[in-house]
Amino acid sequence: MEGDAGRGLGCQKIMDGKENNSIGSATAVLPSCCLKARACDAEPEAITHSTVCSGWFSERRSPTDEDAKVLYYNNPMWPGEVHSIKVESILFKEKSEYQEVLVFESSSYGKVLVLDGIVQLTDKDECAYQEMITHLPLCSIKSPKNVLVVGGGDGGVLREISRHCSVEHIDICEIDRMVIDVSKKFFPELAIGFEDPRVKLHVGDAVEFLKQTPEGKYDAIIVDSSDPVGPAQELVEKPFFETLARALRPGGVLCNMAESMWLHTHLIQDVISICRETFKGSVRYAWTSVPTYPSGVIGFLLCSTEGPPVDFLNPINPIEKLEGALQYRRQLRFYNSEVHRAAFALPAFLKREVSCLRDVPGVQMK
Repeated sequence: MEGDAGRGLGCQKIMDGKENNSIGSATAVLPSCCLKARACDAEPEAITHSTVCSGWFSERRSPTDEDAKVLYYNNPMWPGEVHSIKVESILFKEKSEYQEVLVFESSSYGKVLVLDGIVQLTDKDECAYQEMITHLPLCSIKSPKNVLVVGGGDGGVLREISRHCSVEHIDICEIDRMVIDVSKKFFPELAIGFEDPRVKLHVGDAVEFLKQTPEGKYDAIIVDSSDPVGPAQELVEKPFFETLARALRPGGVLCNMAESMWLHTHLIQDVISICRETFKGSVRYAWTSVPTYPSGVIGFLLCSTEGPPVDFLNPINPIEKLEGALQYRRQLRFYNSEVHRAAFALPAFLKREVSCLRDVPGVQMK
């Protein structure tokens, strides 16, 4: 979720700061908890921005002249809610070519990276997101060698990929150079991922990069993008997923950030439906806990192309058996094989609201 194109996967195309706007048109009235249902509401052009008021940062929308007297606004991705973090000091605030970049020291979570008003990561809980989005796919296939990261400008996903000694080459395509530079300065424990000699950085648009990518080049692709509001929109639409599938070898895997089960079930339904049509292997939804993300959880969509079957539920390449992996660069703080398996256990309400998740536990989706 970084300058990388966004942290969400939604109706906006990776909402905020990262990306664009929607996964298709809605033909029925949808719950207000879903961004798609809010797409035609008042102030559709309002943008999020970084706000610090009386020592607190709050994710919100920019006020208009008419309602400037209102203190806080709801972000369109999670209407009706305001998420606040106590600010000790502002370390950096500047507008890049693509988004506003803010870094501040918080009282409870250490340093915080914010893009266009949306929290991307904090020192304290970044491990849950970075480790899960990386090891869920890489531990599900044998000896991954070539890996692509879309977004991920903070370097955290690179740091985690580096634990896999089988990996020979890592491409990363990040659109915003400022996110990379800011991360190297303020988040060195994440940006250390850029120091791996296997990493090749490409600064630019991921869609264009993938169009130039040879078919079947990668064993795994990890899309660490922003929420679907703004430019990241196209990253959650069918043409983008088709380019991802084309770039994967038979039996290759994709892990894509997939929003919150508590807030975006219609978005999740749409993206899973698109991936069922696009990928001919397995399609699974997993989730993890990240306290500073809205609702406290974030989801991941895992897909495999047609070829050698992939059982995402049971890691075939367990992290505990990879030499030196548990301690490489930094000790693993969140992920292990038990957490891997548990990530695919889905609540009853999610299966009810997302019809394509109503499969038999333990059986691969078809």
